[in-house]
Amino acid sequence: MRLSLLAPALLLAAPALAAPDGASLFANNCSACHQAHGEGIEGAFPKLAGNAFVQGDPKAVAETLLNGRGGMPSFKDQLKDDELSAIISTVRSSWGNTAPPIPPKTFTAIRNGAVPVPAKPTPGH
Repeated sequence: MRLSLLAPALLLAAPALAAPDGASLFANNCSACHQAHGEGIEGAFPKLAGNAFVQGDPKAVAETLLNGRGGMPSFKDQLKDDELSAIISTVRSSWGNTAPPIPPKTFTAIRNGAVPVPAKPTPGH
């Protein structure tokens, strides 16, 4: 009985986990292709600075990070939802981009199939 009374106090005393650092995660996972300042490499990797897609529909952006697109790798097996959220939220608010963050719960919902994502355009459309 005593242990159950102490459990809430132990939880309050535990140090808070630090949120993932989106800038560091971007540098380690994305900057080789998209470059440190989001300028990309023309003809190879899209520019993220001022990119309408990156600043657009959060579900489509989250689905792309999870599953990849074109030459972009899938990150669903390498990064956790809070890490993906930190990366894309940094991108969406850097280099002149002004889109709001995408919370980890969006990635979780897409992983679990709970959120329908917009269909990708077919080539030529």
